[in-house]
Amino acid sequence: MLLAVDAGNTNIVFALVAAGAGGREIKARWRIATDPRRTADEYAVWLSQLLALEGFSRDDVEAVVISTVVPRALHNLQVLASKYFRTEALVAGRAPLEWGLALDVDEPQNLGADRAVNTIAAHALHPGDLIVIDFGTATTVDHSDYTGAYKGGIIAPGINLSLDALVNAAAKLPRIAIEAPEGPVSVIGRNTVDQMNIGIYWGYIAMIEGLVARMKHEVGRPVKVVATGGLATLFERHTNVFDAIEPDLTIQGLAIMWERVHIAR
Repeated sequence: MLLAVDAGNTNIVFALVAAGAGGREIKARWRIATDPRRTADEYAVWLSQLLALEGFSRDDVEAVVISTVVPRALHNLQVLASKYFRTEALVAGRAPLEWGLALDVDEPQNLGADRAVNTIAAHALHPGDLIVIDFGTATTVDHSDYTGAYKGGIIAPGINLSLDALVNAAAKLPRIAIEAPEGPVSVIGRNTVDQMNIGIYWGYIAMIEGLVARMKHEVGRPVKVVATGGLATLFERHTNVFDAIEPDLTIQGLAIMWERVHIAR
């Protein structure tokens, strides 16, 4: 089986994937806080225990594929693959695991690996022009055309980052949990916590709806909107901007990239 590793700014997701000609099935997934100081040995102890809890062992892992936007975390993940899984990790964007799609932007070398991998997976799942929204530490809104070429996008502060900035800058505001409103919807808050939740939650929905509308207008063709990231489902109940939600888009993209190399061999 394939161990797919998506190293983001806030969390690293490890997923055990049965990948092959018959399709891709995620057997298990685990999440750990991103810490570039964490060693390969620490990852191995943690992962070995979690694999055992799911009925697997390290011997079940035949290959490792990594996407990272945290360069300092890469070395220890590569050591994890070589030392504990006895395989050389394939790294998204590096030979032989190159993107295989056109990056039609001014600085293609600076495109985040997660955004390229998401584009690959989204086009494998949904044909045509796409807008892919990834709700992570940053929220990215990316356009790719019907050929699968990446055309550009938007980077905005993630919702948790926005809330942290608000709380840290305003001494009297409490730290709150971001929640979808229950019952009748109102944007007139009657107390501080409600007002904060309205500002963060509905403000974020308004931002996403507005950006998507502007991007669709600029593209000028029918566009399907695909959302991913842990917070995508938080907004689903109160907006119809999403055509599909794919929680494991990055993992699926990594599996697709690995399959391309594996089949080529």
